[in-house]
Amino acid sequence: METRRLGGDGPALSVVGLGCNNFGMKLDQQASAEVIGAALDAGITHLDTAEMYGEGRSEEYIGAALGARRDEVVIATKFLPRPQDEPYAPGALRKRILDACEGSLRRLRTDRIDLYYQHYPDPEAPVDEALETLDELVQHGKVLHIASSNVSAEQIATAANVSAERSLPRFCGTQIEWNLLSREVEQSIVPAARDNGLGVVPYFPLASGMLTGKYRRGSDFPAGSRFDAMSYFADRFANDESFDRVEALTAFAEERGHSILELAVAWLAAQDGVASVITGATTPDQARANAAAANWTLTSADLTALP
Repeated sequence: METRRLGGDGPALSVVGLGCNNFGMKLDQQASAEVIGAALDAGITHLDTAEMYGEGRSEEYIGAALGARRDEVVIATKFLPRPQDEPYAPGALRKRILDACEGSLRRLRTDRIDLYYQHYPDPEAPVDEALETLDELVQHGKVLHIASSNVSAEQIATAANVSAERSLPRFCGTQIEWNLLSREVEQSIVPAARDNGLGVVPYFPLASGMLTGKYRRGSDFPAGSRFDAMSYFADRFANDESFDRVEALTAFAEERGHSILELAVAWLAAQDGVASVITGATTPDQARANAAAANWTLTSADLTALP
């Protein structure tokens, strides 16, 4: 599978990454290991997790599953912000980051985190404190690259300016929700990332399953599906406007011999600055199907004709 550099100086990521948020939640350790094995065998080398996924079990399952294959992958994980009920005082965010890093390293059974994300920006602590602390971790070799997640265009620019002015490590990329049904980020966040040299890592590329074709207009949601289990996602996407778009996109993909899932991944991979598309999986077959989507390279004519 093709690999791409995240930003100008980040790690090389497989163009399709494995989102590991199902591990420790929907999947037990054995099922998680089977998905990881299938993903690696299909050419996926980018594993994306977070300390909050499965309350740490996702990281634990990844560490147990990789074993001797640890050096074949880029492990990306994320630290949580300070608890909302914890008043901010200088140094509080630093402690949170250092504690989180040690916990992730232990659970992942590794000596370094290849790509470390600030999962959410701290609403009170200056970004300087995060960058200074991450610099410590980089200097000690515990973290190789740093990135942001769920940030605004203004926060991207501010962090880039602080890094330049103070000679601190810079965020090499940013992770955002982006898919064919959620394109608001194209107005400001994606341009800000490009302007500041950050690579982009989209998550939820399938719009919580809406872009797989599993949901049908007027039909009940499949039992156990995300729409069935979480009304938040159904309320966002299960509407006539989205179904109209999905039906048009499905026809577009099928005319070209592909599925709408393949279109959803291939379209993101065709966007300027996108390094890797995070795709979740609950079965080995899903992991293989997600990896196969990287085989379709959309032409400029395809992108122009997209409904």
